[in-house]
Amino acid sequence: MYLCVNKLPRRRDPLILTIDDDNGGCGLLFQGEDDWDRDMLLDPAWEKQQRKTFTAWCNSHLRKAGTQIENIEEDFRDGLKLMLLLEVISGERLAKPERGKMRVHKISNVNKALHYITSKGVKLVSIGAEEIVDGNAKMTLGMIWTIILRFAIQDISVEETSAKEGLLLWCQRKTAPYKNVNIQNFHISWKDGLGFCALIHRHRPELIDYGKLRKDDPMTNLNTAFDVAEKYLDIPKMLDAEDIVGTARPDEKAIMTYVSSFYHAFSGAQKAETAANRICKVLAVNQENEQLMEDYEKLASDLLEWIRRTIPWLENRAPENTMQAMQQKLEDFRDYRRQHKPPKVQEKCQLEINFNTLQTKLRLSNRPAFMPSEGKMVSDVSNAWGGLEGAEKGYEEWLLNEIRRLERLDHLAEKFRQKAAIHETWTEGKEVMLQARDFETASLSEIKALLKKHEAFESDLAAHQDRVEQIAAIAQELNELDYYDSPSVNARCQNICDQWDALGALTQKRSEALQRTEKLLETIDQLYLEFAKRAAPFNNWMEGAMEDLQDTFIVHTIEEIQGLSTAHEQFKATLPDADKERGAILGIHNEIAKIVATYHVNMAGTNPYTTINPQDINAKWDKVRQLVPQRDQALIEEHARQQNNERLRRQFANQANVIGPWIQTKMEEIGRISIEMHGTLEDQLTHLRQYEKNIVNYKPKIDQLEGDHQLIQEALIFDNKHTNYTMEHIRVGWEQLLTTIARTINEIENQILTRDAKGISQDQMNEFRASFNHFDRDHSGTLGAEEFKACLISLGFDIANDAQGEAEFSRIMSIVDPNRVGVVTFQAFIDFMSRETADTDTADQVMASFKVLAGDKNYILADELRRELPPDQAEYCIARMAPYAGPDAIPGALDYMSFSTALYGESDL
Repeated sequence: MYLCVNKLPRRRDPLILTIDDDNGGCGLLFQGEDDWDRDMLLDPAWEKQQRKTFTAWCNSHLRKAGTQIENIEEDFRDGLKLMLLLEVISGERLAKPERGKMRVHKISNVNKALHYITSKGVKLVSIGAEEIVDGNAKMTLGMIWTIILRFAIQDISVEETSAKEGLLLWCQRKTAPYKNVNIQNFHISWKDGLGFCALIHRHRPELIDYGKLRKDDPMTNLNTAFDVAEKYLDIPKMLDAEDIVGTARPDEKAIMTYVSSFYHAFSGAQKAETAANRICKVLAVNQENEQLMEDYEKLASDLLEWIRRTIPWLENRAPENTMQAMQQKLEDFRDYRRQHKPPKVQEKCQLEINFNTLQTKLRLSNRPAFMPSEGKMVSDVSNAWGGLEGAEKGYEEWLLNEIRRLERLDHLAEKFRQKAAIHETWTEGKEVMLQARDFETASLSEIKALLKKHEAFESDLAAHQDRVEQIAAIAQELNELDYYDSPSVNARCQNICDQWDALGALTQKRSEALQRTEKLLETIDQLYLEFAKRAAPFNNWMEGAMEDLQDTFIVHTIEEIQGLSTAHEQFKATLPDADKERGAILGIHNEIAKIVATYHVNMAGTNPYTTINPQDINAKWDKVRQLVPQRDQALIEEHARQQNNERLRRQFANQANVIGPWIQTKMEEIGRISIEMHGTLEDQLTHLRQYEKNIVNYKPKIDQLEGDHQLIQEALIFDNKHTNYTMEHIRVGWEQLLTTIARTINEIENQILTRDAKGISQDQMNEFRASFNHFDRDHSGTLGAEEFKACLISLGFDIANDAQGEAEFSRIMSIVDPNRVGVVTFQAFIDFMSRETADTDTADQVMASFKVLAGDKNYILADELRRELPPDQAEYCIARMAPYAGPDAIPGALDYMSFSTALYGESDL
């Protein structure tokens, strides 16, 4: 350490006091333009203040050796008291002084004192022993100031500032709460005396009634402070109130010397305050982390409870009997998708963000990782959410299948009713007819007529066999599809089958009777028979045509309705031939009438071979002609509906084919943003938040697509060949996009939190990111073990391929990859890099701070905690500290050692 006092004649140069460390680095430089006058002449007022202050300061130490000085430049001339002063303030022995009275003896003693000062790292330039021996007041004052600076001020350190700056910061901190006090320097800031009074009141409030002091009464304030300090704090009066008040600018060195005495007098209290501040900081971190843990537990519990309540509803597969009821279920499911689920998606994302932020804060404060309650881990919530989505997907598929089933059931039931009604109409009276005994009294011609009539009936009966089989098949299908009104369908089907069996039996019985009589009957009217044979199939054809024209249909595509339209056109093409057949049949009837009229045949009643008459044929033909245009209109309406469905498909597909790739592109862009470096972390965070805002602003397009999807479902459209994207794909992609951007923002926030907590500069963060990205060749956002090793080597870590290097690398991997996944994330990487150099609070430091508050005892009392800590943090400690059980325990003693250990976890100690 070197002290340089340069005196250049004829210039107003200040005293330059330079204190350098042993390696040549500059540690402290004082250069005040007004400190020293030209040719080392002090301002008379300043010289007077320095003489009094420096003399009092020297005597405050010399009295410990039983002596003092009266005149500062005279009493140090022989060097004896100067050497004694240095021994008292340093606690070390100097070389043996010379006792002679000659000048040479005095110079020798002063040189010994100066050599000792030099041995403490202070280089004295232009100050020689001769000037001190000759009583040079300016040089003597400069030398004493050097001693004061080195032994009373130099070691003062507050928040990494030392000496003058440290002392000034200490004064500002201590006087900050006091009104009318504003310490900015060591001269005019002290003129009103309130600064001195505030220092005393801050540490010993019982000595001064600060509230009664006035800023406009500096003499009273200064004298009060000087008297109290001398009487109760053993600080001698080093200043005169009159000199300070009467000087425009009091001497800075005198003020600093006096104020340093206060610093040393209160240094014990300063240690206690520092310890208390450290404890408050640690407790505040712990309280905040506990609140975050409680918030996480509540959010996880609420989310899991909602999932637990929702899944049974989604797993309920109780079918409804009507289409309307199933449509209501589908609408309830849409409300769940639109209103109930989205807030829970956000809560799930927020839960993960809160968990990551909490773990980051715990790592930064050297606390053990947070372990949620049983069943409330993030993975537990994710698993439960996966079960919810599985149930949701299954429920939607079931709903659509049920709607298709009910639609099919309604169609089949209507078809069953139509065919059953037609058949029942046809069978009406058939049993009575078959049971008639008319053949017993009939003539031969009548018998033959009855036989032919019965043959025609059998032909008609066979033609109706297909309809009965169709009715039974439809009833069977309704049973298999679990139609709600199956009992009535089955009963009606059973009646039809039973009646059909009865008709078959009666037909067989009547046929046998007629055949037995046939040998007796030889005459038959061939024309009636021919009429009956041709009229019956034609009648069946017309009935089938009417049935087909009235048959309901269900289609889902344009192609299907076009197929029905083509078949209908083909049917209409057969109508001319059918009309010709009708004319031929009616021609037979006309021929019969002509024969009867010509030959006067005795014909009683109608055609004996058939119940079909020309009037029936004409009536049914007219009915067919009426049903054709009705069928045309139904097909046209259905074609229009299918065209509208096709429009809905294309409308949905056009949007989905844009939104789907947009979501994928945004996912890829977020992936690139998360590994690129553009500006500071705050710039990246601002960019990401703007990016998130742009993504959220895209939500109306998703909602519009949801509306189109609802229209498609309401129209019972179940497929769409124009797009590969379903609404489910879009929903999942959208939720993943929102979650990904939120997680990426949270990662940047955690990086800022890490950077600020660990004191990492932006350049260091950029260097960490550049190194990480360089070795993340596949842009996955993680590094494999070998990639991470190469990255560490590039940053200067000594992990060469030898046993020691491998052991060190294994230690590092256990820190950055505690779960042995095999990859290292960027967050784990920067946590490790910051942890290697960061100076953070430890359990040992907290324990040492409690020990200061406890006065070096192994335990602390509740009153001591309440006196040294803020009320809420004092009570926080008291509630959590266990009673002290050591051999020196007293009632009420608390164990601060185990409490400190618990704050950081056992592993930290």
